[in-house]
Amino acid sequence: MKLLFDRRYPVTSILLLVTTAVFLSMFIRFGSDYQTGAAVYYSGGIIGEVVKVDPSQLWRIVTATFVHIGLEHFVLNMITLYYLGRLAEDLFGSKAFLALYLLSGMMGNVFVAIFTPDVIAAGASTALFGLFGTIGALRFIVQSPYIRHLSQSYTSLIVVNLIFSFMPGISMSGHIGGLVAGVMLAYVFPVRGEARFMNRTYQMSAALSYLLLLLYFLGKILNLF
Repeated sequence: MKLLFDRRYPVTSILLLVTTAVFLSMFIRFGSDYQTGAAVYYSGGIIGEVVKVDPSQLWRIVTATFVHIGLEHFVLNMITLYYLGRLAEDLFGSKAFLALYLLSGMMGNVFVAIFTPDVIAAGASTALFGLFGTIGALRFIVQSPYIRHLSQSYTSLIVVNLIFSFMPGISMSGHIGGLVAGVMLAYVFPVRGEARFMNRTYQMSAALSYLLLLLYFLGKILNLF
């Protein structure tokens, strides 16, 4: 059981288990067709045009983060989540890490629905790019020299991953949306032990900016304006 659930990183462990359970359920339900568009959609993937027509499908901006299109997609994201999640959970604590992951994933999926509305999208990479963005922004925020150096080293990883986003079948809009959210949220959630150094004005401004951007895009999806 210890191999499946690490008490030191409860949120990372739960995210890995839930995402794995979703992937296995797709295989059980759809068999060899588990990576088709229909299987991805019925498992919780998102298509912007569908959400625009039927706003009751808006829940997909959350569930799409836990759905994957094929074994390679799933394995790559789970390996990244295992290492990146443990790092982020160490830095921010379990509750803040969970918020970062879900909020980044939501923004990434909203970007997908807005900018590529006719494409079915899914995957944890929206949330993972959010974590990359958050960690990459820390060098402008934290006092710790170690975390600043760590943050700076993540800049090259962000660039490399963005380059790979140009490959066929990969959602550039989802990655950018997650990245944008992650950078904003870096100013909202303090690193452990550094809360007293947070600029409260920046913190409130970043939280408000995230909320307004999310609400604006949701309004566009739902044809409210």
